[in-house]
Amino acid sequence: MPRFRIDSVALLTLALLLLLLVTSLPLPENNARSLEEIRRSKKLVVLTQNNPTTYYLDKDGVRTGPEYKLVRAFAKSLGVTPYFQVKTSIAELLAAIAAGEGDIAAAGLSVTNERKRRFLFSHPYQMVSQQVVCRRGGPRPRRAADLPKVELAVIAGSSYEERLEQLKVHYPDLTWQSTQGVSADQLLERVWRKQVECTVLDSNIVAINQRYFPELKVRFDLGNKDNLAWLLPPGAEELQEVANTWLDSYEASKKIASIQEQYYGHVELFDYVDTSAFVRRLNNLYPSYQPYFQIAAQTFGLSESLLASQSYQESHWNPYAKSPTGVRGMMMLTQVTAKAMGVKSRVDVEQSIMGGAKYLAKLKSRLSKNIEEPDLTWFALAAYNVGMGHLRDAQKLARHFGGNAYRWHDVKETLPLLSDPSYYKFMKYGYARGSEPVLYVQQVRQYEQIMTQYLLAQKQSSEGNTVSDASLETIELQGYY
Repeated sequence: MPRFRIDSVALLTLALLLLLLVTSLPLPENNARSLEEIRRSKKLVVLTQNNPTTYYLDKDGVRTGPEYKLVRAFAKSLGVTPYFQVKTSIAELLAAIAAGEGDIAAAGLSVTNERKRRFLFSHPYQMVSQQVVCRRGGPRPRRAADLPKVELAVIAGSSYEERLEQLKVHYPDLTWQSTQGVSADQLLERVWRKQVECTVLDSNIVAINQRYFPELKVRFDLGNKDNLAWLLPPGAEELQEVANTWLDSYEASKKIASIQEQYYGHVELFDYVDTSAFVRRLNNLYPSYQPYFQIAAQTFGLSESLLASQSYQESHWNPYAKSPTGVRGMMMLTQVTAKAMGVKSRVDVEQSIMGGAKYLAKLKSRLSKNIEEPDLTWFALAAYNVGMGHLRDAQKLARHFGGNAYRWHDVKETLPLLSDPSYYKFMKYGYARGSEPVLYVQQVRQYEQIMTQYLLAQKQSSEGNTVSDASLETIELQGYY
């Protein structure tokens, strides 16, 4: 009993000292611009980070990312233009917003008690879980009590470090390396390369990166879910109020869900073995078929990465693939479709790829002009898989339930209903295995994410940039942003 009392007192003392240290940190000065100043200047200064869950440049040099899309829409509602300033670390970003360098920080920031003490937050727009991530074959911690036995590295000044500080009160032997100037993706790569045993990151970041490093393994969720929100400097209460009202309205219209569908819809489905096989075939098999995909994509206005990814989903790049229903070849064409597309031999690689590309382009042209990209491509892929008639039935159901028939996020919810007699008996085209096209589109999108990275590394290598053979073999993340 005496020992128990001593340990309790020691822990309580440590907790009080930590609380004193936290509360002694200086609060940011009121450097916020007023809403009137922002509107008068015609610009909203946005601080962000460069990664696939916030803001980045795609392979064509176009700005994109879930935070970018969301903030751009908000800025438009204010009648201003967003100006993005990229910060290299969370610590740098927080210091910049405290110094009044930006009006708002949009960088996938978790709402924490310490940050709430120093800054303002908008209403949350997404929920994530902090996850302990290791490499397959490495350590297998199952709960927080196991972490003192693991070599951990986390981003300095992050919400992950805050949570570990809280856990250290209960597990005094818990230690970790605070990494400065290292991105979340680089940290995951270090785990993948066995340079560090484990790390802690948000679930959305982990899910995207598992496509590139399939050996990464989520061991467990660390604590409760966290809210992601925009962070604003003290004094920006008026901007905060306007942002909250807008976010509530945008969420109610399902537009936030639509943005998340665009960037995360493909990561719900993950198969470690299948993804690893795809990466191997990319390096060993794809080069012999690549010229056919390049020509077909150019001919019909499609992307090579999309067409090749779809073909892999159809046949795993097997020219002689055949399904029980009789579809055949690289693009798994039916006899009727092959004839309509001018394909004489479905097992001929060039004919099959050209025929499949022509058919996909034709499906896109038949869809409503009200469907915008990238949803247009996903609708066309679904029609390729299940047929245009069934897709139109799913659109009717989406309208019936008050959804948007021109938005993939809504239609993918009603497609599975086509296998339910309560619904399909009222539909023009009747029964369909509606879950199949939903999974089909998710899988193609997963392959395309990896394929895009492969082609970018390939392009850099051909242009004489420094790209090692290893980067082509492992499809590293260099240059993705």
